[in-house]
Amino acid sequence: MDVHYLKHRETRSQAKQRSVLKMTKESDLIKKAPDGTYGFRASLGFDKRTGKRRQKRCSGFKTKTLAKEAYRKMVAQVEDEQFNSPITFKEFCGKYFFPWYKFTVQEQTYEHRKGMVERSFNQFDSMKLSKITAFDVQKWQLGYLEDHANGTTRVAHTMLGKIFERAILMSLMRENPAKIVGNVKRSQDEVEFWTKDQFQKVIDQTSKDTYTHRFDFIILWFLFMTGMRSGEAKALTWKDVDLKAGTIDINKSLLYKSVNNYKLGKTKNRQSMRVISIDPQTIDYLEEWYEDQRLMTRSEFVLSQDGAPLNSTYINDIVHDYGDLAKVPTVTAHALRHSHASLLISLGENPLVIRDRLGHKDVRTTLEIYGHLYPKSDIEASKRLEGLVTVPSK
Repeated sequence: MDVHYLKHRETRSQAKQRSVLKMTKESDLIKKAPDGTYGFRASLGFDKRTGKRRQKRCSGFKTKTLAKEAYRKMVAQVEDEQFNSPITFKEFCGKYFFPWYKFTVQEQTYEHRKGMVERSFNQFDSMKLSKITAFDVQKWQLGYLEDHANGTTRVAHTMLGKIFERAILMSLMRENPAKIVGNVKRSQDEVEFWTKDQFQKVIDQTSKDTYTHRFDFIILWFLFMTGMRSGEAKALTWKDVDLKAGTIDINKSLLYKSVNNYKLGKTKNRQSMRVISIDPQTIDYLEEWYEDQRLMTRSEFVLSQDGAPLNSTYINDIVHDYGDLAKVPTVTAHALRHSHASLLISLGENPLVIRDRLGHKDVRTTLEIYGHLYPKSDIEASKRLEGLVTVPSK
């Protein structure tokens, strides 16, 4: 990773703070009194307890220059007081950031990100929030990269930036050191997935000789062929599946903590609520699984072996185990979603179709994640241009 040159620059949030303290130009603030001396009225921001604007008058300066110097010194002192809170990083996260963040994202995302913050930023815990610098963040980033993948580091860095932005908004920091350092670049090999041929090798290792083996098969097949998020697939009920129409209504997600402690909630975002079509072969396998499941349990969940919802550990275990048997690259359960996108790209599907099928917020998200999988798109486009317009012979 490139080591960024860290130069001081004023952020927008910092500029806003300064604008509160300097509502007008210095030259307009300095006034000459009838006795020939100079004075000023300084706006010192807002009182944190009452919320009222603080102002102070000073006069009796012999020259305009002395008045300006006094004004600047006063503003600098106020800024130092304002941004010198003793609150630590850990205290800020616990008292202010997490309670706010909890109401901005889905519960599953909150639980995951909260755990990430608590595990990833221990070196900042006892530091005063206002004293954390870009150099501190860069030191953390380089150390974190030694033990974590680029993708994981990117997510952690983004969360760190969110924490600092919230602190700036609450007048506890001047600038965002995470923004100054910059996030690590997304590497092209960052998205892991199985190709169609690799998935074929995995499926060749499955069996339908027992109920459990048939359950393993339907999980692998279903996730690869639908591209659903793990939480969406775990929450899917038979009421959401229309086998006659060949559609799946994705309208919720599942937060699983234990077999007796789980919660159905909203999808990741509004765009994640979608209806997707499934292919005839997948319909046949779901029909078989429905009949098979009914002989063992009357579960409302599609991916259930015993009536209880599926947990992520089980999915990751079978993806890992069958991948080992097939001697293909080791991937996570989420990689089956990437594998589905890769399959659609290899079939020449439009990014807009893939966006809608995966439930991305916008097509930019789709292209940022999977754009590098279109290496021959420019060549194919140029071939399609050939012969579209004819030139008459003269």
